[in-house]
Amino acid sequence: MDPHISLDGPGDLASRIYRGLLDAILDGRLRPGERLPPTRDLARRLQVSRNTVCVAYERLTAEGFVAARVGAGTFVAAGQAPGTRPRTAPSGGAVRPRPPWDARTPMPHATGPPAAYDFGVGRPDGDLFPLATWRRLLTGELRASAVRAAGYGDPAGHAGLRAAIARYLGVSRSVRADADDVLVTQGAQQALDLIARVLLVPGDRVAVEEPGYPPARRLFTAAGARVTGVPVDEDGIDVTALPPDARLVYVTPSHQFPLGTPMSAGRRTALLAWAARHGAVIVEDDYDSEFRFSARPLQPLQSLDRTGRVVYVGTFSKTLSPMLRAGFLIAPAALRPALRAAKQLADSHGDPAAQAALARLIDSGELARHVRKAARIYAARRERLTTALEEDFADRLTVVPSTAGLHLCARLNPGVRADLGGVRDRARRLGVAVETLDGYCAERPQEGLVLGYGLIPVERIGDGLRHLHRAFAGRS
Repeated sequence: MDPHISLDGPGDLASRIYRGLLDAILDGRLRPGERLPPTRDLARRLQVSRNTVCVAYERLTAEGFVAARVGAGTFVAAGQAPGTRPRTAPSGGAVRPRPPWDARTPMPHATGPPAAYDFGVGRPDGDLFPLATWRRLLTGELRASAVRAAGYGDPAGHAGLRAAIARYLGVSRSVRADADDVLVTQGAQQALDLIARVLLVPGDRVAVEEPGYPPARRLFTAAGARVTGVPVDEDGIDVTALPPDARLVYVTPSHQFPLGTPMSAGRRTALLAWAARHGAVIVEDDYDSEFRFSARPLQPLQSLDRTGRVVYVGTFSKTLSPMLRAGFLIAPAALRPALRAAKQLADSHGDPAAQAALARLIDSGELARHVRKAARIYAARRERLTTALEEDFADRLTVVPSTAGLHLCARLNPGVRADLGGVRDRARRLGVAVETLDGYCAERPQEGLVLGYGLIPVERIGDGLRHLHRAFAGRS
């Protein structure tokens, strides 16, 4: 017999031989009662050691697919009929997800090589990450004694990290909180998921900004909410346009995403008053607020809230790196037990070693130093990008004023006609990655470009925009 074993594919040699033999059994190429090749012969044919083949045979024997007979050899076990297990996952449609999950697909994420001129949005520069410091802090937490004593931790997160976050936000953002108010999450997206689980039932109305942050809209929709986009102007979300039955309002007041404008003080006061009158909850996502390039930001809604209606959400994905999956939420006392229970049901608890290391990074002052250093670099990129857009694209685009974050938005000028989707695609062929503003609009399309500067060095911005200019001219 010849099982036609291929040594291609992942895993060690023994695992690949095991899979090849198992496939031959399940496909009927090796039938019940049929003798497998002697281990010595198969090893010689595959040019591997006999011990490697023996390991594969032992695994098949232990799982009952073959049986060894002393002095006779190894045979396919009785009852192993061909086709007893498919080689791929079942493809039938008998089981379907419930609405609205039946229409959900993962959002696209970056694959393949990065663009030569990457104006992608929402990603910090990995070269700025304090890798040596982080490696030292994380290694310090990975001690044998800590592993031996490890158990299931507090679902709210490492106590030291919760205290460090409370102190840090109190100084940097005037957030009113102590360690008990903080719940550590796997990024801001998990924070939003926990809030939706605890506060929303299918059919509840949720108001989001338009244009706004697509992952938040998708998450609330998946929770069964009726999501309504509310227009945003230069002062922030239009409070007068909020649906009166909204159970939850999601906003990015410090740095509106994607436009970049901060919510005015008057609009913040109006939003808090509206929530109090209508019994609604405000989710304040402090998006990109760490990197500011002007005066101290306005007070967060959380620090102005006097009725316990604001849940404050943040993340270290932009400040440090998305790979850390470190975020947090700060909720009114009445919500904390439910949110902790939801976190425990979701994933029990986070990574205690990484959380302890992050606490030390914050308390040592290293995070603040990193933010100051990165802010200087991002400020130079922002200035270069703003100047070039205002000089070279003034006939086509107007930059939306912004004082924080890692991206700029530029609206298409009135009267200018341009297929911005085509511009984006032509730019990509020229090695330039940009995004269009309509990608952040679900109900009212708006025309413009969104350009990030987290990934592109300042010296490459000029060349990148020259290629973008060619894309506007229809050349690629």
